[in-house]
Amino acid sequence: MRSPSPLLRGTVALAAILSLAGLSACNTLNGAGQDVSAVGHDVSRGAAAGTNAVANVGGSTH
Repeated sequence: MRSPSPLLRGTVALAAILSLAGLSACNTLNGAGQDVSAVGHDVSRGAAAGTNAVANVGGSTH
């Protein structure tokens, strides 16, 4: 039986490395998505608090 060519071994090694890099990128993107989501929730809470503060000001400007 013949051993695999160096080109085939190199291609398989490169495919394995890229696969592992792809899996780690999924975790990184998942974390980034959670961070963006948290910022969105904070902005929404801040907007609601600002709206409530304006609504609770006792006087009218007209």
